[in-house]
Amino acid sequence: MAVKTITIDLEAYALLASRKREGQSFSAVIKENLRGKTTAKDLLQVLSSLKVQDNTLDRIDEQVTRRRKNPAKAPRL
Repeated sequence: MAVKTITIDLEAYALLASRKREGQSFSAVIKENLRGKTTAKDLLQVLSSLKVQDNTLDRIDEQVTRRRKNPAKAPRL
């Protein structure tokens, strides 16, 4: 694969680095943020890298159950 070297200022680097996930290349970050369209494939790729603790999932289940039982008290978004 051919590569190009670019020069960016420190502010641009900090912004780019803040979006970089562990193991992700800067090229992938740029492509992810500049392509313009997010596809289902992109979403699945991000979702596969998420790690959620069991207790967090339990709390989500509890909240969903409460809202189903009493939808009038559910906050409106």
